[in-house]
Amino acid sequence: MTRWFCREWWSCSPETRKQLREFERKIQYRFHNPKLLIQALKHRSYLTVSEESRGGANERLEFLGDAVLDLVSSEYLFQTYPDKLEGELTQMKSILVSGSVLAREAERFGLGKYLLLSDNEAKSGGRNRYSILEDALEALIGALYLDGGFQQARKFLWRELLEHSDDIFQDSRHQNYKSLLLEHAQAHGIEAPEYMVKEEIGPEHQKKFVVEVMMKRPDREDIPIRCIGQGSTKKDAEQLAAREAARELHLII
Repeated sequence: MTRWFCREWWSCSPETRKQLREFERKIQYRFHNPKLLIQALKHRSYLTVSEESRGGANERLEFLGDAVLDLVSSEYLFQTYPDKLEGELTQMKSILVSGSVLAREAERFGLGKYLLLSDNEAKSGGRNRYSILEDALEALIGALYLDGGFQQARKFLWRELLEHSDDIFQDSRHQNYKSLLLEHAQAHGIEAPEYMVKEEIGPEHQKKFVVEVMMKRPDREDIPIRCIGQGSTKKDAEQLAAREAARELHLII
């Protein structure tokens, strides 16, 4: 039996309760219903330990948190950038709510340390896996919304994500090159870019994805652009491939 066993608050080990209280101090919020916090931190792999149904994991809270994140980030951008047009705001929001940004923010305040994972998932690097961190952060937002209301979720997001959005926008890793390519294709009446995973490199917990993007050129449709990107997630690899294509089209320097 793993020492992280915790189905409900009363079943948590003293060590796990201590960890959860520590996490509450980190996010500056004390849950009225600790079961919501436990569920937000519970990855589906943990269900093999707790012997719960699929609904016991954080996926339902993730669904809710994604909607709250979308609304709060839209409100923030609308208020903060009054001179930006709809298309620009949409592009900025797509960066803020992207998986890579959410995972890096979750990593920044140490969310991985507190996740409830199976022993196998933890040993394979699950606490640092971007897809798990992204999902857990969205689940946490959903839990905050249910426990403390919209304002509490909003307060958390402004403090942990939105107040340093300028740094995020200036980070070249977060530029939405895929949207840039798509808009270019639409403007010139050519087919949308196509992305294909060409290779997966390395062990499961340190996997790298190699993605190729292919699209026609506005001036030479017989000679398509083919560019490669490599990243720790498929989304990151797609963005890096799109960035190379954007450079070849002279859309960026």
